[in-house]
Amino acid sequence: MAVSAAVEQQENSFKAGPSSRPFSGFERLVAWRYLRSRRREASISVIAGFSLVGIMLGVAALIIVMAVMNGFRAELFKQILGFNGHVVVQPIDSPLNDYAELAKKFSTVPGVTMVLPLVEGETLASGRGGSGTGALVRGIRSEDLTRLKSVSDHVVSGDMVGFASGQGVLIGSRLARQLGLTAGDQITLTAPDGDVTPFGVNPRVKAYTISGIFEVGMSEYDSSVVFMPLEEAQVFFNAQGIAEKIELFITNPDDVDQLRPKIEEAAGRQIFLTDWRQVNATFFSALQVERNTMFMILTLIVLVAALNIISGLIMLVKDKGSDIAILRTMGATSGSIMRIFFMTGAAIGVVGTLAGVILGVFVCLNIESIRQFFSWISGTVIFNPEVYFLSKLPAKMNMSETISVIVMALTLSFLATIFPAWRASRLDPVQALRYE
Repeated sequence: MAVSAAVEQQENSFKAGPSSRPFSGFERLVAWRYLRSRRREASISVIAGFSLVGIMLGVAALIIVMAVMNGFRAELFKQILGFNGHVVVQPIDSPLNDYAELAKKFSTVPGVTMVLPLVEGETLASGRGGSGTGALVRGIRSEDLTRLKSVSDHVVSGDMVGFASGQGVLIGSRLARQLGLTAGDQITLTAPDGDVTPFGVNPRVKAYTISGIFEVGMSEYDSSVVFMPLEEAQVFFNAQGIAEKIELFITNPDDVDQLRPKIEEAAGRQIFLTDWRQVNATFFSALQVERNTMFMILTLIVLVAALNIISGLIMLVKDKGSDIAILRTMGATSGSIMRIFFMTGAAIGVVGTLAGVILGVFVCLNIESIRQFFSWISGTVIFNPEVYFLSKLPAKMNMSETISVIVMALTLSFLATIFPAWRASRLDPVQALRYE
């Protein structure tokens, strides 16, 4: 029998009186023997194996998905808030013709790190072959663009010398590739609001030299944004002497509510403030909902694996009926029997969870290499930047979330072992023999 050797090793101790110490060496030994594969117990071993693999894959999937969602959110947060201001100031009663003075006032507000007066407008951009695409022109002062590190530190071709002289523009790398342009080429911009003539408003068309090409890593910006000197943008969009809005960057974006009154006080006039939470509320809320939904769905994988532990242990209890009878006859208590089967089932959950954590961490640390490998194998682009905005697949593990996944998996595994273990402990020696 499976426990005959163990019984022989512990026979003298049972005669002297069974040990009441929980999780003793004898209980661990019997539980370990029940975990070892036997030809007679092949079906039980298969179920236990599937349970272990299910828990491993469920835990790994949860860790990977949560890390990717966190990385996706963090990268988007970094790109969006590094490219756009945290607070946007727009006029109410009159145009921002005093934008230079307002910029100086806002820069004195504690917590404000950068102030950018801007002129923005939608245009049609075209290159050499005449192909065109929509582009967003952002008119900005050259000194402000130099301080905007998300752009100035990511100029991949050309330089900012022409832009600083007021004669050139900066365009995104994807826009440049789409139009077949390089630094030094001419890009033609067409604005719908142009010169007023007796026959109506004619679109304004003008060619600009590409001073440099930037790549911030977010396809939405790299494929559509053109930076133009502020004075030239004012002329191009018929907005001489005024700014459309002023963007403020602050030290901590989460402190925007505390800075609102100070910004309004510094303005000294009627202004309308919009912060980054209002502009991106729908986007970040959708990410949070998707993240929570994925967590609940993937938890079902672990739950199904835990249910397999129940079925496997019930079959094991039935198969070990005579062993249970011998153990009870030799003096083992019902608590000892319950702990033996509890450790048998819990071991599957613990090993599966540990293997899942190792697998999940490995994938998270090498996720971009894995993505490129599968893209090469399949011949398709996995995680297309045109769809997901980012140029690479991010993964950012959160310690508290990883711990919560581990606790959840272990809790489900332990709960799954309670009923079969309790059922085994309730069998008396006479009833147990009927299972053979």
